[in-house]
Amino acid sequence: MNGDPSTPYSRDLGDELRQVRERFTTFRGRKIARMLGWDPGKVSNIENGKVRATEIDLVQYLGRCGRSQVFIEDFLNRYRSAFDHYFVQVPTNLRTMSMAESAADRITSYDMMTIPDLLQSEEYALALYQARGALTPELMEAAVRFRMERQSILRKHDRPECTFYVHENALRLKVGSDEVMEDQLMKLLFHTHVIRIVPSASGPAGVMMANYMLWQYEKRGSVVFTESDVAQVFVQDEVGVKRCESIFAHLDALALGEEQSRTMVADLASRSREDLNGRRLHLA
Repeated sequence: MNGDPSTPYSRDLGDELRQVRERFTTFRGRKIARMLGWDPGKVSNIENGKVRATEIDLVQYLGRCGRSQVFIEDFLNRYRSAFDHYFVQVPTNLRTMSMAESAADRITSYDMMTIPDLLQSEEYALALYQARGALTPELMEAAVRFRMERQSILRKHDRPECTFYVHENALRLKVGSDEVMEDQLMKLLFHTHVIRIVPSASGPAGVMMANYMLWQYEKRGSVVFTESDVAQVFVQDEVGVKRCESIFAHLDALALGEEQSRTMVADLASRSREDLNGRRLHLA
């Protein structure tokens, strides 16, 4: 663990403080620091989530920004868990996850049943939400749009180094139409990231208890992320991070190599295309 004690949630809430200052005042960081009798570095560290502000600090800061007592009490309640190394959020709160992911220098993930979020086509993502039937059409559209926006990090010039461990089951699970699956499989072949397929032949050894993401940063501690339909879990505890690293080391030994993985994806895409063309000929 390096010297930066921040967590994804502390950085999220720190950024929220900055946004409050910029939205509701004309103060720059140095000015509000003078008004509060603080060193300018203190404002910067709090707004970047690097240090834990006291409740008195937060009351003074938010009071200077003209926030109501109700707003301040709500923020204090949320801030009390800002530096927890095990932190749980509801799955609809996507800001913390998005900020943590977009700042990562390296992303390693494992998915058992579906194509990883960062690699999904828009049609695949929509078909997946439709099949689950848990969202209204409006929320479904917003969720798909958010998922596509997240993928912009893979197009940045300084994009993170990514390795996606994908179980073979995820490639074979049909989501949407045959066209959707063919397009999705082809999409996996035309990116600069690394895809490693965990073959079904690996048996129970290749089946983990959940999907995992490991976000690694040059200047702060690594973070493990996992989610379900009921919760998002962020782990920055050293023991938890090392456990996740050992899981990926285990998968590295089981998974096909990069070229073998690409060959499997290409073969499945080709079969999907042949099946689709065969059905079209039959219908004609």
